[in-house]
Amino acid sequence: MDFNHEMTQPLPFYMSHPGYFAPGRDRTVLRDLEYLQQTYPLEVKKYQRKVAEILDKMDYEGSMIYDEYPDRYSLMRLTKSIVKILQNENGETEEASKSFPEKWTWLENLIQVLVCGEIYKRRHGGRRSFYSL
Repeated sequence: MDFNHEMTQPLPFYMSHPGYFAPGRDRTVLRDLEYLQQTYPLEVKKYQRKVAEILDKMDYEGSMIYDEYPDRYSLMRLTKSIVKILQNENGETEEASKSFPEKWTWLENLIQVLVCGEIYKRRHGGRRSFYSL
């Protein structure tokens, strides 16, 4: 293969930041993640804070959040329990939540993403709780 030809091709995104994913760079990745979390909309920050608060209670040695490969169904069950807590805090009755299922469907998806992000942060040495506003 011609070396000059290789140089005309665009670099993959991960090569444009040399060493970004090198061993021992977890702090850099976590700092970026935490900065980007600060740019979340206010309502999402509220949900993120609640997720962090609930995961604080699950943050102990042997917890499922530190399993090498957390069980997908356990994560889904955790997500559903957080959504139920949010529904109770908002004073939502089960009948009211059934009348607007699309609201809770998108919220459940959002909570699942936030849970995965928070677990990632904790597994890689991030702060135990969410930043303060």
